[in-house]
Amino acid sequence: MLASCADPSVLEGLGWLLCYLTSGTHIAFYWSFVTVLVLLAVTAPVALAFGFGGAVAARSSIWPISLLGRGYMAMVRGVPDIVFFLFFVIALDQGIEWLTHQVRCPDWTDPVRQGLEFRVCPQAKVPPGNAPQVWHQIYGFGLAVITFALVFGAFAANVLLGGMQAVPRAQLETAEAYGMTQRQVFRRVLVPQMWIYALPGLSNLWLILIKATPLLFLLGVRDIVYWARELGSTKTSVYAYPHPDWRLYYFLALLVFYLCMTRVSEILLGRLTRNLSRGQATAAGEAQRKAAGGVA
Repeated sequence: MLASCADPSVLEGLGWLLCYLTSGTHIAFYWSFVTVLVLLAVTAPVALAFGFGGAVAARSSIWPISLLGRGYMAMVRGVPDIVFFLFFVIALDQGIEWLTHQVRCPDWTDPVRQGLEFRVCPQAKVPPGNAPQVWHQIYGFGLAVITFALVFGAFAANVLLGGMQAVPRAQLETAEAYGMTQRQVFRRVLVPQMWIYALPGLSNLWLILIKATPLLFLLGVRDIVYWARELGSTKTSVYAYPHPDWRLYYFLALLVFYLCMTRVSEILLGRLTRNLSRGQATAAGEAQRKAAGGVA
């Protein structure tokens, strides 16, 4: 905060607006944009890893593993996201504390589940009650990453499974005819080529993930939507910076932010699609070959 902003009541005009936009709550609002971007940067590869594991499990010839992969996809995709976000986070948090309780408090005699309350010994609290606030924030953010990754990993698994099934069987048989083992065919032929077939679906999932970030407030994370609602609501004279209802302007700023994110994503995904299509037996790959050869 600027030194001239010590007494907001004497400010007016641009000076008041400058101090208002650099207040402590607005700095937290600006940092919440970083939180959203970090969430996307961390969740996307983790969700892709879950999806790849689910897809590989679903196409396994071993029945229990295949059932596990298909069950993961069906269960998560069949439950509304908001229900999963509300249930899974509580279950995961309590599960971690229950396991910690069993290790650190083996002599605890009181029941952990007491009606609707869940009580563990103080030593089993995660993070500990006396831990700095930053550790509580990191823990909550970690739960958010795991939850987002599990949900979108199930959708990614279905997309990747479809991409694997779309690779022409003739190419796999040719690799086998050259003496490659099943693992070599999977690693050198199937996986490199399935990305071009899976990319359209993964692109849609990425854009849906961007739009799903406002669900962070369900996980206790103060995201950009939380701050836009809090800062934009009417503030009376008891506040340092009183103003009428400005939520429209804050949410318009969020609209611009998400539209910019979408546009940048479309540009980058378009370039990635062109690179992956090069040399592939697809319509896009054929169009590139014709353009390179000067064929109309």
